[in-house]
Amino acid sequence: MNSTAPNYILRSKERCAEIGMDPDVIPYPKTVLSEEEFLERREEYQEILDVVRFFSDKLLHSLEGTPVLVSVADSQGYLLEIEGDATIKSMIDEFGIAPGSRFTQDETGTNVISLSLQQPEAISLIGTDHYHTFLHEVACYGASFHYIDDDDLLGSLSIMMPIPFKNHLFLTMITQVVDSIERELLLRKRNRQLDIMNQIMLDRTQNGIVITDAKGKTLEFNSFAEELSGFTKDEVIGEDIRMSQITGQYFERVLDQEEIITNEVLPFANQNNEFLVCLFDAQPMYENGKMIGAFGEFRDISEQYSLQKKYNYLAYHDDLTELPNRRYFMEEMETTIRGIDDGVDDNAALVFIDLDRFKIINDNFGHSKGDKLLVDVSRRLEECVGPQDFVARMGGDEFIVLLKNFTENHYVTTIAERFLEKLNAPFLIENNEFHTTASIGIVYYPDTPITAETFMVYADNAMYEAKEQGKNTYVIYNEGLLDETIKEYKLEADLRNAIEHEEFVLYYQPQINNRTGKLSGMEALIRWQHPELGLLPPGAFIRLAEQNGLITQIGEWVVQEACRQQREWKDEGRELVRISVNLSTQQFLNRNLTGFIEQTLKKYDGSPEWLGVEITEYMAMEYEQSVKVLEELKELGIGISIDDFGTGYSSLNHLKNFEIDYIKIDKSFIQEVTGDHNDAVIVEAIITLAHNLDMDIIAEGVETSEQLDFLVQHECDVSQGYFFSKPLPPSEIIDKW
Repeated sequence: MNSTAPNYILRSKERCAEIGMDPDVIPYPKTVLSEEEFLERREEYQEILDVVRFFSDKLLHSLEGTPVLVSVADSQGYLLEIEGDATIKSMIDEFGIAPGSRFTQDETGTNVISLSLQQPEAISLIGTDHYHTFLHEVACYGASFHYIDDDDLLGSLSIMMPIPFKNHLFLTMITQVVDSIERELLLRKRNRQLDIMNQIMLDRTQNGIVITDAKGKTLEFNSFAEELSGFTKDEVIGEDIRMSQITGQYFERVLDQEEIITNEVLPFANQNNEFLVCLFDAQPMYENGKMIGAFGEFRDISEQYSLQKKYNYLAYHDDLTELPNRRYFMEEMETTIRGIDDGVDDNAALVFIDLDRFKIINDNFGHSKGDKLLVDVSRRLEECVGPQDFVARMGGDEFIVLLKNFTENHYVTTIAERFLEKLNAPFLIENNEFHTTASIGIVYYPDTPITAETFMVYADNAMYEAKEQGKNTYVIYNEGLLDETIKEYKLEADLRNAIEHEEFVLYYQPQINNRTGKLSGMEALIRWQHPELGLLPPGAFIRLAEQNGLITQIGEWVVQEACRQQREWKDEGRELVRISVNLSTQQFLNRNLTGFIEQTLKKYDGSPEWLGVEITEYMAMEYEQSVKVLEELKELGIGISIDDFGTGYSSLNHLKNFEIDYIKIDKSFIQEVTGDHNDAVIVEAIITLAHNLDMDIIAEGVETSEQLDFLVQHECDVSQGYFFSKPLPPSEIIDKW
């Protein structure tokens, strides 16, 4: 069983084993609708299927050339539609997977339909994530869709493909498609509700009635007609209705051509200068086969018309920031691309903006504050652009700007620089100060025509390159970025198998007590022994692990391996020193961190003195959650260090409240401590600060005897660096004891 899979997959596979399913036997669906039942169910779901089909067809079109299969199931797991690659479709027919079949865990095992109906987010089932072996060569992605106003489950959308074509971007794609489906379904639902409410209103109120003779002379004009038109009955009776500026042309067609006018929308300003919208019906009246006049009826739909305009607005705008939404933006971008291809527009560029640190703010301070931050961000972005520029929110913390017909490319980079400058200023929300920056990708529309989707992919690639370069910057797309992205996807795929294949190793760098010259501790540093690329440092893969959610799992492996190694050294009779491990932000803010460390120590019959943890100043900024976790770790007896001190945004007011054992001075200060007066002053101040707070100091990056002499002179407690030893594997570090 793949222990790295999400818990719901593991539980599903355990359930399959519990009920005696044979993984090598194909579990044909046991519940299948009859043809009559299937047609009835499809008829019930017809509107939903129409909406889903519209967006799933777009998905298939965007994946043209990729052998994929798209399937739609209802809320009970009955398969209603399958579209896509004929070869895959033929293959699954052999397994009994056909429209009308019902997919449940107990009948068909671990499958994307039943699991996606149960999970709130999009899911993936890749290869051995499936319980049955006949699906091990298949990658599946799925997501449920609902009426989002009341969370009413409607069904699920799934895509299936051969495993060589797997890609985590399919999760993003299916999430975006489902988001579009849910918004469209909600819009239709609200429109139906609006129509029903309007009908009730019409049934309970009078309509404006106008009756004429065969020559158009007005014979009847009721009180509601007076109210709507602003004319009195006396002003209208006896007058030729053809002369009416509101309805004259329609009555003329009825009287002269015997037409029937139905549901004609009439927007007009009445005699009282009130703007109204009415539905107007008119028809000839007959007696003994001869037309004797005309009958006209007004129904006031001004309120409905206004609401309809509002709902149409919401369909194309983000309801939080009121910026244009993804749908509106994509239509605008496609129009612009057609304009460039047809020579109507000169040029275009995209500026793709992704906020840095937003998830941490949102998760730890609440979604309400996160929403207010997004609103403030959207206002700042609008302040930076020109009147012809198009700013939209794509969803989450992503924004995008479409620029066109600019005279110089410099205009685009100037806009990006304005964004970075505006976002660098703090945000004050409910008396809380928040800081966020942005990673920005820029792409200019090339000379060769491309699709809107490709245009977006280029911008997205440039944005991710900006994140890789340290965030709070912009990157302009070039073709080399796409090659790098493809290489990165390959490395990410290898990373998912690295733990299972036992490719990670820990190296250890000694920490020396400056007063005694003896070993006082070690820092554990992870390396990846890649089967093709050789030994990789953490900088080559940690960012990928953070992006794809593997960082917590890797971090837990580091803790377990450090404790296992301590156990081995203890069994060899060695005197143990504390090993410090680095915690990622995701791992540190995990509510189960303390429990996991405690269980790991018990597993290896270890003591808390065996282990220390290192966090960054950046992690300590999430104050309320950090204090709670640090208190739990201290209660357990774990040593705690703040790493890279001096490079982050620590609040000294917060720092004094933390139960910290060590402050580690960042190596960038140590490197120039003997040659740069400012660095020397900073290091001396940090040492004094730490000692006044009853904390010890570790200087990292010590490479020369002069640096060590300075640190000893200023009473730095511990030193670490290449002057003593580079990080070494376990078999070599023992020689440093």
